Amino acid sequence: MDDKKYELIIVGTGPAGLTASIYASRYHIRHLVLGTIFGGTITLASEVENYPGFPHISGPELGQKFLTHAQKLGATVKNEEVIEMQKEKDGFLIRTRENKYQTKALIIATGTERRHLGIPGEGKYLGRGVSYCSTCDAPFYREKIVAVVGGANAACMGAIHLAKFAKKVYLIYRRDRLRGEPAWVNQIKKEPKIEVIYNTNVTAILGDDNKVTHLKLDHPYQGKETLTADGIFIEIGGIPMTTLAKTVGVKTDEDNFIITNEMMITNIPGIFCAGDINSSRKHYQQVVIAAAEGATAALSAYKYLHEK
Repeated sequence: MDDKKYELIIVGTGPAGLTASIYASRYHIRHLVLGTIFGGTITLASEVENYPGFPHISGPELGQKFLTHAQKLGATVKNEEVIEMQKEKDGFLIRTRENKYQTKALIIATGTERRHLGIPGEGKYLGRGVSYCSTCDAPFYREKIVAVVGGANAACMGAIHLAKFAKKVYLIYRRDRLRGEPAWVNQIKKEPKIEVIYNTNVTAILGDDNKVTHLKLDHPYQGKETLTADGIFIEIGGIPMTTLAKTVGVKTDEDNFIITNEMMITNIPGIFCAGDINSSRKHYQQVVIAAAEGATAALSAYKYLHEK
């Protein structure tokens, strides 16, 4: 059989995509998995404490377990970025920078990309005090002052992880209470290094020629409009990566998330969707949900292929 032709292609190598691969292997579907972040964005989490069977595991380790499991069952997983999707008479054409593939069915599990603040200094100091990954960069801020922007789980987890290295962590949130799970919020309250600044936005990132030195705030804090900081970690959620899906006619909601039914079926026959990119779970993005949706999408793909 042509090694560029598949029954199913899964775009995305996070928990949703890799779980879909695990189930596709068990259904004996000849498939290919394409993506660039093996394990997905869960690999950016320092700690995971709510995935069944693992009371405590690091994000990178959990992501690796997903990948290893999929490969053990025979999945072909390639580190290739999909740059184009086309509808064909009997399926779809998928192009990457390296190859082009044909498939009868498609599961889109591309997830989200990090949302930016869009303020002065954010781009200028990227990698020089501005970061979107506390797990990756926390060790560089040992005994320094840092700030985390956000109030949901990612921001809370990031602040807790940074407190293991930094001497002071400011958690800056635009609302009057954190939105993270109670378990994370309780840890925030118990950590003496973390100070939460509510009802406040960072409006500019300031620094010298080399690095971040201060943050400008829209409300004075302790009588000052700027906050001394060596680094800022932006943890304000993600933007769904749906541009390619929309080029083949997949419908999205008002926030650009893909619309599916309960079986992960989109409006385009042969295209399924799972994970954080899915509209039905956009307000509660969890690994366990992404995995469940990946399994469901694989089942739907199997039924679709069997019927064809």
